[in-house]
Amino acid sequence: MDRLPVTILLPLLLLFCRSPLSFHLIADLGFTQKTSSRIRGNPVTVMGLPFSSGTRSIISKLTSFPILLLFLLSCFSFTSTEAYDPLDPNGNITIKWDLMTWTPDGYVAVITMYNFQQYRHIQAPGWQLGWTWAKKEVIWSAMGSQATEQGDCSRFKGNTPHCCKKDPTIVDLMPGTPYNQQIANCCKGGVINSWAQDPATAVSSFQLSVGQAGTTNRTVRVPKNFTLKAPGPGYTCGPAKIVKPSRFVTADQRRATQALMTWNVTCTYSQFLSQKTPSCCVSLSSFYNDTIVPCPTCTCGCMNNITHPGSCVEGNSPYLASAITGSGKKSYTPLVQCTNHMCPIRVHWHVKLNYKEYWRVKITITNFNYRMNYTQWNLVVQHPNFDNITQLFSFNYKSLTPYGAINDTAMLWGVKFYNDLLMQAGPLGNVQSELLFQKEPSTFTFDKGWAFPRRIYFNGDNCVMPPPDAYPWLPNASSRPVISLLCSIIALLICLAFLLSYA
Repeated sequence: MDRLPVTILLPLLLLFCRSPLSFHLIADLGFTQKTSSRIRGNPVTVMGLPFSSGTRSIISKLTSFPILLLFLLSCFSFTSTEAYDPLDPNGNITIKWDLMTWTPDGYVAVITMYNFQQYRHIQAPGWQLGWTWAKKEVIWSAMGSQATEQGDCSRFKGNTPHCCKKDPTIVDLMPGTPYNQQIANCCKGGVINSWAQDPATAVSSFQLSVGQAGTTNRTVRVPKNFTLKAPGPGYTCGPAKIVKPSRFVTADQRRATQALMTWNVTCTYSQFLSQKTPSCCVSLSSFYNDTIVPCPTCTCGCMNNITHPGSCVEGNSPYLASAITGSGKKSYTPLVQCTNHMCPIRVHWHVKLNYKEYWRVKITITNFNYRMNYTQWNLVVQHPNFDNITQLFSFNYKSLTPYGAINDTAMLWGVKFYNDLLMQAGPLGNVQSELLFQKEPSTFTFDKGWAFPRRIYFNGDNCVMPPPDAYPWLPNASSRPVISLLCSIIALLICLAFLLSYA
């Protein structure tokens, strides 16, 4: 059974010790003031333990003990971070390992990766899958993929295995691979689409011939320590679990076969574990205020060509063409246009028009990266009025409901062959759409920044929003709330005094 998190259990303990219930419990044990006054001066025992004034003093201090306990346990009780996405709580990448046939010293397996994440896909340079063999297995051959390193195969005479490493790393083959080296759903450069956009392209497969592995279900051992980079860190993979063998139905639906043995591996993503710098930001504007709120300064980095020359390039620079076609052309390190935010992607949300029963928003996604075309891009937006979206122009739309019946999250992506490709930085490096919402009288307002999104993701990465006090306000707003430094210090001192009073 899973243990209760410390952040939940200890506050409950603190509330219990400070609640009347704890004192009723002490009273039931004979610790009431009336009982203690009646037995004053006469040593007694309660539940077999001596009870005296010193004991009463200790008990009176027990109510402050949980505070110290909360502090100490919070310092030592952190465990490994579990991957969890609040907007896609069930999203994961499932790796299915199917043993198809036996060989003289092992088996032939088809490994299939299913991207069950709603909006997070794997983009170039693609996935890298690794594991550790349980015994002394080797990979004799591979189709639809290749090992990045062969390893030490000196012990083999004659035929040399494709890979002899104890911990191989497998990558996808590139498009254009000869047909005799392909299998179904392979050879896409490691790029896998998200499940909501296109389930047919959210799959990647390859085939391995494994030797020195055992030739029966009892002698085969599952690999361990699976790792997935897509293309960088962020994914955590669980152990392989043997499951019911997969079934395969023929195209005419008249015959079904099954794998000899199957095991699954589940990998989940955590943006915290990826430790990525922000890759996108959000700017805001509205028809009722002339202020254009830009992306926060230095969101993704700071423009500094003095100490870091070449970190960005001006859009009108005469050296732009040479910078793009230079040594970094094949690199996936962004070469961005010089801006105050230095982000590869900017999402602009503009409150455009106000009608009697509707209101309209324009969304513009701009690519500032000169080295990247974003294929099959997507945008996830959280706003309470998505429950009443009426019309959407030139984007595909799907409602995401991570919180059950609450429909406040939308996934947007481009129309195929029209704007599903976000071109590199330049005149064509943007896509845009307009959204029409119906007003909900009980909640709709332009006041206090309600018309702006709560959260925006681009390709699964959380975009940095401007601070709420910078949002465009209505013209009749007299002033914006200003919290002085003095008020913050006073509030902090009050909190500290409150905590110390229980010490």
